[in-house]
Amino acid sequence: MAYTLFHSTNGQSPPVNLRAALLTGQAPDKGLYLPDTFPQFAPTELAALASLPYHEIAFRVLAKFTGGVIDAASLAALCRDAYNFDVPLETVRGLDRVHVMRLDQGPTASFKDFAARMMARLLGRFVRENGQPLTILTATSGDTGSAVASAFHGIEGIRVVVLFPRSEVSDRQRQQMTTRRGNIRTIAVDGKFDDCQALVKRAFADPALAHLALSSANSINIGRLLPQSVYYFYAASRLAQPGEPIIFTVPSGNFGNLMGAVFAGRMGLPIERLVVPVNGNDEFPRFLATGVYEKIEPSRACLSNAMNVGHPSNLARLVALYDGQMDEAGVIHRAPDLAALQRDLFSTSVSDEDTRATIWEAWQQYRLLLEPHGAVGWFGFVNYAERNRTKGIPAVILETAHPAKFPEEIENVLGFAPEVPPALAALDGLAEVYDRLAVDYAAFRDHLVNACPR
Repeated sequence: MAYTLFHSTNGQSPPVNLRAALLTGQAPDKGLYLPDTFPQFAPTELAALASLPYHEIAFRVLAKFTGGVIDAASLAALCRDAYNFDVPLETVRGLDRVHVMRLDQGPTASFKDFAARMMARLLGRFVRENGQPLTILTATSGDTGSAVASAFHGIEGIRVVVLFPRSEVSDRQRQQMTTRRGNIRTIAVDGKFDDCQALVKRAFADPALAHLALSSANSINIGRLLPQSVYYFYAASRLAQPGEPIIFTVPSGNFGNLMGAVFAGRMGLPIERLVVPVNGNDEFPRFLATGVYEKIEPSRACLSNAMNVGHPSNLARLVALYDGQMDEAGVIHRAPDLAALQRDLFSTSVSDEDTRATIWEAWQQYRLLLEPHGAVGWFGFVNYAERNRTKGIPAVILETAHPAKFPEEIENVLGFAPEVPPALAALDGLAEVYDRLAVDYAAFRDHLVNACPR
């Protein structure tokens, strides 16, 4: 099996194997890991995926990166264990070859389950092999924290600390994090997601915390992106003919989900275009249009709260894959190939007003039930289709969270509350426990030292 190495987007750290990349999360030079080369799927390999269940497709994709790190039989068993839920591809009534991929059937009703469950299993195995405890630091704008808390709960040798912006997550999202005990600690930060993310990134580079063996379960960790590439292969295997390009619409915040699609394309999956709608945090569509990158500080609070990101960390990876270089602060040191980016990606910003209108229109016209993030995705696809030929081309819009995570908004727009899946209903009445901090790195560092002693 091929042996893949990973290098830092900042170019100042030595390349490492997948085990080291997962265990460290962020590279020592504060960059993000990328594969040195992307292993390829031959057309015959892609065609063979059509007859395989999801967990087997996951095995075949991930095995391209895990040579020398984990044996094939063990990886196959981890994939069977991680992916034991449905991945519905919902036909949109009256629209030819347009589907919504509902990534909300996992234990926390979010697409983050796909990466978090595989990461927990891989990291748990690596920690057992190393015999050294690991502390996971994770900043969340909504769904990452709940998926990580669920996936890592009870994993021996791993402690998890989740930071979330206190005023910008839904009640259900908060409950999914704060009702966990044992090896899970949650911190409500009196700030924005970008503040939480900045605290986490600073901690990784702090020598005073080296004894904690820190890693991340955010999409700054390459272990998040590789599993997220799988469902693009899965959707194409079900909806496209062999060799036929497909359109994916990926509502985006920190751009980890998008990078999964970009990785799939680099591995040989034929992709017609990636549609990348964002909410009111419109730094990316402006960058794509002009080549000038300006962070949004502070990030704007929108209905699609998991996408409230004023500086997506994964832009450094995207820029690097298009022959540019962006550092962790968002400074571009070498411009990417803007024409190639514009050829491959389409992006638009979606207001809260348009998000609500889209929830209403999708239900009235297609009986398509969308929550705010999925509505941003649907609006983006419609906007793209108005400007480009899409008829006859298979198209998939990602719905990234279950509508029941946003019951108040759905009821306000549609007049009824969505059915609550058992995993979410079980949260009602559970006691919540979490800490609260200001945006103060010294206080956060002291908290970590006390919460995760030597």
